[in-house]
Amino acid sequence: MIPDPAAIDFSRLGPGPDAHVVVAGGCGGIGRAVVKACLATGTRTTVLDLKASHDRHPTPNEAAFVAIDAHSEASIIAAYQQVKEAGEIDALINLVGYRDDLTPVVERDAGSWDDIVSGNLRSAFLICRYALPHMAEGSTIVNVSSGLAVRVLPGYAPYSAAKAGVIALTKGIAVENAPRVRANAVAPAAVKTAFLAGGTGRVDEEDGDWDGAFSGYIKSIPLDRLAVAEDIVGPILFLAGPASCFMTGQVLYVNGGGLTP
Repeated sequence: MIPDPAAIDFSRLGPGPDAHVVVAGGCGGIGRAVVKACLATGTRTTVLDLKASHDRHPTPNEAAFVAIDAHSEASIIAAYQQVKEAGEIDALINLVGYRDDLTPVVERDAGSWDDIVSGNLRSAFLICRYALPHMAEGSTIVNVSSGLAVRVLPGYAPYSAAKAGVIALTKGIAVENAPRVRANAVAPAAVKTAFLAGGTGRVDEEDGDWDGAFSGYIKSIPLDRLAVAEDIVGPILFLAGPASCFMTGQVLYVNGGGLTP
């Protein structure tokens, strides 16, 4: 049901306690923080992620888990056949994505380019496309893009191109599916999660001295630090809940002031 703005409970950020939220990439650093926040408010939550990611970071018992390979259309179709047993989807939060070694364009081969575009943009298309038939009236999609979609740094060209595509995809979904479904994006800056090492479930060592490794980058951030996963949860839940009911096709940049487009 499309919410009545006059009846919104502004003391609550995010979907209501009766909502069914699907978190794709829910075993990653930001994903785990989102799932924790959803469960803390009683929201029914289903996590989609790699089995390897779930093996390393199991979902809480209160959340359902369905394994997916985000490169595989068949895998995602099969996953939603399981998801629909829990009822229509009120909010889809898509955090799936990863980067690889930071290689300049002139040194890249087509295979590495295709892998990153598939893992970030094609996966977002598949996850959203096959969720849409199961989305409830007045539901919402939140895709996680990146500030690198706008502020491109050396070595990140395929990732930046893919995440810019995620923003365009989100806007396309928004205009094609209004008013039944809203779609917005969150574009974070660097967050201290396993993504910085290559991605949850994709690397053996997920931790690092991120403050030391990114000390030069931190100097460009007015708030003078890297983000932590919890910094991104509020914006995601805001876009996933009724308080943002008149927003669609928008991008929230969450970066400590390092990018103000």
